[in-house]
Amino acid sequence: MTEDLATRLTAMTRALVQKDSQTPPSDTGAVLQTVRSFLEAIPGLTLKRYVSEAPVENLVAVLDGGLLGPRTILSGHVDTYPVGDVSSWTFEPLGGEIDDGFIYGRGAADMKGGVAVLMEVVADWARRRPFAGSLVLALAGDEERMGELGTQWLIDHAPEICGDGVLVADAGGPLTVRLGEKGMLWLEIEAEGKQAHSAHTYAGTNAADRLVDALVALRQVEKLTPQPPADAGRVMASAALRSGEPKVLRDTLQRITVNVGTMTAGSSPNLVPAHASAAVDIRIPLGLSTADVARAVESQLGGRAGISWTITRRYEPSWTDSDNPLAMACLAGAEKIFGEAALVDNRIGGSDARLWRRAGYPCAVVGLTPKNLGAPDEACEIRELTQLHAVYDAIIREIHG
Repeated sequence: MTEDLATRLTAMTRALVQKDSQTPPSDTGAVLQTVRSFLEAIPGLTLKRYVSEAPVENLVAVLDGGLLGPRTILSGHVDTYPVGDVSSWTFEPLGGEIDDGFIYGRGAADMKGGVAVLMEVVADWARRRPFAGSLVLALAGDEERMGELGTQWLIDHAPEICGDGVLVADAGGPLTVRLGEKGMLWLEIEAEGKQAHSAHTYAGTNAADRLVDALVALRQVEKLTPQPPADAGRVMASAALRSGEPKVLRDTLQRITVNVGTMTAGSSPNLVPAHASAAVDIRIPLGLSTADVARAVESQLGGRAGISWTITRRYEPSWTDSDNPLAMACLAGAEKIFGEAALVDNRIGGSDARLWRRAGYPCAVVGLTPKNLGAPDEACEIRELTQLHAVYDAIIREIHG
């Protein structure tokens, strides 16, 4: 049975990887058709396709256990990062090739392998009916653009989306239960100046200089000191002792970071630019809010000549208490499979979990350990597919009996 399960999970992961669903444009129709072909054969499962804004397609499947009980949402995304420079890949980016126990391809770890596990778990529980409560499989696109047309759209519009807790199979590791993640504030910063010939700089005002000075000042925002909730602080302190992760990563998890992602200015080296702009991603740890950071931005950029800015995205840091029943079920389930206590931690990167928590759901992320996340030769380990399946089955047993 274990060998058959590994074969099925490997085949489904490969099939999903082979369907191009890069964001942009987040065209998830083909990959979700592969999903539908599998799910439609499961007795008792009801499916609903949702197109939020073409070409972004989402899918919700509901399995009623037939007995009164809790309703658990299993959440995943089927879009991926862009492939990038194909020449930098050793393996075919959308090939789903197997080498030395790994499946290679864009999305293998983030998170088509996790989606394959969720699909197989739903199929298993369909065969076990009756059971207490119901399972809702919510698969979405647009996650790599922050999920507003994917999971957030489903939360806002799909009537099937209701429940007592959410499990997200995004990347992280099957023995790690991630109960929170950093927030973010995205800024578009504009600088205005006056164009002139570069031989006569005195006649112009350099917008690029104004922008650079503003961005240097913006680094002061990183000095804000967070005061995380007691539960989160205790969990992260314990995780720091067990995780084996480098100190720089642990420190980054608990501080503000400012990243200038794009910059543009001018049209020619021999002209003083009249306009410059930058896009900035500020990640916010637990214990600070987007309002705190916005005030700090105002203190650094307010009153600067020629500088204006707009907040284009804002998400609060989020956390599910470690004594929440969902979190306890995750810990108990993982320990039953691995024979040791699961690592409980925060999550340094973003995921759809922040959207579920914003909507009021307790939420935990348990997924595969990524190899080359977002980079060439992304991969997931075949052995972990069966491990993750066992963990999810154990967690659901804790919740649904």
